[in-house]
Amino acid sequence: LSVSFFDQFMSTTYLGIPLIALALMFPTILYPTQTNRWLNNRLLTLQNAFINRFIHQLLLPLNVGGHKWAALLASLMLFLISLNMLGLLPYTFTPTAQLSLNLGFAVPLWLATLIIGMRNQPNHALGHLLPEGTPNLLIPMLIIIETISLFIRPLALGVRLTANLTAGHLLIQLISTAVFVLLPLMPSVAILTATVLVLLTLLEVAVAMIQAYVFVLLLTLYLQENI
Repeated sequence: LSVSFFDQFMSTTYLGIPLIALALMFPTILYPTQTNRWLNNRLLTLQNAFINRFIHQLLLPLNVGGHKWAALLASLMLFLISLNMLGLLPYTFTPTAQLSLNLGFAVPLWLATLIIGMRNQPNHALGHLLPEGTPNLLIPMLIIIETISLFIRPLALGVRLTANLTAGHLLIQLISTAVFVLLPLMPSVAILTATVLVLLTLLEVAVAMIQAYVFVLLLTLYLQENI
C-alpha cells in the first residue's frame, strides 16, 4: 500500500509521451505575450500587474546590478507556481516533487550568485566565511562550518521545495483514502474527514504558491550577499 502512495511521484507515460515533458511545457502558455493593440486584455493586464508587483517587491533590496536578474527570477517564479498548482489537479504529474529537477534549478542559480560574488568582490565574499573579531582558536572551526553551510544552501533549496510538496500530496492521498474507506462504515465521520480534506487542499494551494516564492526569495538573498 505504501508503494502505491508513492506511485504518484513517478514519471508516467501516456500514449508514448512522458507526462513530465507535457508538465514542463505547460507553464509556457501562462507567460504574457505582447499584442499589437493599444490596450491589453484583462488576463494580460492582471499578469503584468502581478509580475510588476512581484519584481518590485523582490528586487527592492538589491542594487542596480541585481536588476539584471528580473526576467530570470520572474520566469522562474511563474514556472514554479504553475507546476506546483498543476500537481494539485487529479491525474497529473508534479515535476517539482522530484528532487533532481529542483536541484537542477537550485545548484546552477546558487553557483551563479557565488561566482558573481567571487568575481566582483572576492574579499567581501570570502569575508562571510569568518566573522570579524573571531578568537584565533575558533578560526579553523568557523571556516569549516561556514564553508559547509555555504555548500548546503542549494541542497536546502531543493529539499525544502521537494519535501513540502511531497508531504502535502501524500497527506491528501492518505486522507482521501480514509474518506473512501469510512464512507460505507461511518458516513458522519467520512463527511467530517472530507471537510478536512477540502481545507487541506486549500492549504496546499497556499503552500504551492508560498514555496515558489520562498525559493525565488532565497535566491535573491544569496544574490544580495554577493552584489
